[in-house]
Amino acid sequence: MLLQTLREQVLEANLELVARGLVLYTFGNASGISREEGLVAIKPSGVDYAKMKPSDIVLTDLDGKIVEGTLRPSSDLATHLLLYKEFPQIGGVVHTHSEYATSWAQAGLPIPPLGTTHADYFYGPVPVTPELTAEAIGGDYVHNTGLAITEHFKGQNIDPMAVPAVLVAGHAPFTWGKTPAAAAYNAVVLEAVARMAYFTVTLRPGCAGVSQALLDRHYFRKHGAAATYGQK
Repeated sequence: MLLQTLREQVLEANLELVARGLVLYTFGNASGISREEGLVAIKPSGVDYAKMKPSDIVLTDLDGKIVEGTLRPSSDLATHLLLYKEFPQIGGVVHTHSEYATSWAQAGLPIPPLGTTHADYFYGPVPVTPELTAEAIGGDYVHNTGLAITEHFKGQNIDPMAVPAVLVAGHAPFTWGKTPAAAAYNAVVLEAVARMAYFTVTLRPGCAGVSQALLDRHYFRKHGAAATYGQK
């Protein structure tokens, strides 16, 4: 079996989404990439998480051609592939329809940095993409979803490693990270932050959120060369 370790990592990332309550039934997917091999491992489409085995994880190349696996890959494959092509620092991608993050996406609203929990993980708002046009939806929809994400990040000069998440307008969130496990971790944190933000703006509409100084303090204590959080 090709890339057994990567497939196991991708399976574990998928199962983490279930364990954390971020997916229902067969919703959602996680993937990982071997940059050395130029291959992506991704959850098969519509398969029960409880029944999945590492051998069920599908391997494709970066053009979407199946290299190994007997099942069809996730229907979101083309979005994952474009993210890997355009964000070369990432090693894993996750897509869920988690309740609170999806609610912000459906409202077409970015998640503002309202507190230090957000600032610890996302250096600024979690952005929402523009709505897809009817032409984009009627065309190569899944690929065009990826374009909406990557073009928005480039157009707004957002560092995908500083803000490893996005809300696709009218749809749901995608997250990513250096590994499949990191992408799943960011999906869990995103849902927690989305939930807190919902309650915050409900309690205090128009809340200005954290200052730039507090955002900097909390983000950089966990990230970058001068990070002080955790053990050496």
